[in-house]
Amino acid sequence: MHVPTVPSRLLAGAWLAIAALTVLVVVTAHLDAPDGLLLDVAVGLAALGLCGLLFTRHAVAAALGLAVLAALSPAATPAATAATLQVARSRPLRTALPVAVAGALGHAVQALWHPVPLPLEWWLLCDVAVHAALLGWGAFWQERALVLWSLRDRARRAEAEQEQRVTEARTAERTRIAREMHDTLAHRLSLLAATAGALEYRPDADPVALAAAAGRVRSGVSDALEDLRQVIRLLRADPQDLGHAPTLADVARLVEEARSAGSDVAYDAPPTDVADQVPPGVRRTVFRVVQEGLTNARRHAPGAAVRVDLELADGAARVRVTDDGAGPGTPGVRPRSGTGIGPGSGTGIVGLRERVTLLDGRLDAGARAGGGFVLEAWLPWER
Repeated sequence: MHVPTVPSRLLAGAWLAIAALTVLVVVTAHLDAPDGLLLDVAVGLAALGLCGLLFTRHAVAAALGLAVLAALSPAATPAATAATLQVARSRPLRTALPVAVAGALGHAVQALWHPVPLPLEWWLLCDVAVHAALLGWGAFWQERALVLWSLRDRARRAEAEQEQRVTEARTAERTRIAREMHDTLAHRLSLLAATAGALEYRPDADPVALAAAAGRVRSGVSDALEDLRQVIRLLRADPQDLGHAPTLADVARLVEEARSAGSDVAYDAPPTDVADQVPPGVRRTVFRVVQEGLTNARRHAPGAAVRVDLELADGAARVRVTDDGAGPGTPGVRPRSGTGIGPGSGTGIVGLRERVTLLDGRLDAGARAGGGFVLEAWLPWER
């Protein structure tokens, strides 16, 4: 067991107090009878020497030695008493109890051959009572120290856990901001990029078509700014308040926006009566899957034919976005992997997977065997 550390000042003060009591006992015992003075002085010096070991790992041996000295002379009584208290304070009860018994026996032997101020029976009773009190006091002192240490340790751990929770909350909030910004703006900005690319590569197009494309760019920038303001409003609101949940009609709007930007997108909307039964959380995730699929198709396979399939049956939504891959030599094409990493940040499908997992769903993304890419999600709900 770890021996509790004692400040050096307290240790010196305790030793001086024991020394003073030892001198007082010796002087009082030999005021009228100098016989035995030499023995008492020798025992007192030996006891004071053993006191230095009471606050080390040799405390038990020192206490037993002081119990033997107490049997020889009352000069060892102050040191032996302190030893019983110190061992009870710093050692388990199974160790401190024999030390206390040894101290009581030592003083009982002292009373048998050395004059005591009380009848022998009362002296023995007081001897046992004092050592029992010392044992109890030391055990109480030890338990109190352990409780205080435990409270301090809990306070330290609580402070560390609080700091960890704050760090995790900050990380979660940053992730939430990044995900909302990506989901909201990546689709809109990819539409703008596709339209601007058409203007760049077809400067000889009909002026009316160029004016219409420029108008779509202007309108898209305005919509992107409005989306940005909406995201900022949502992020300043309650973290659980995600605003208006997109409907499945908004999926059709995404497809129309992609078509207006020149993409070849096929989509058959599900029946309205079934679509109305889809919970808001599932609707929002379906919307984000289609949004991410169309954005990735424009980014990685411009000019590819894209198909959006949405099935609502048996208490689950199955949404699938596929493209047939970009033709060879298509400008702006870059390779992509099954994780959605390409010219973008690579966080789109990662965020989608998190959304789908939170709804106990499944998300698959990867290259198709015949060419192209597929993004598919399965989302259950309870009716």
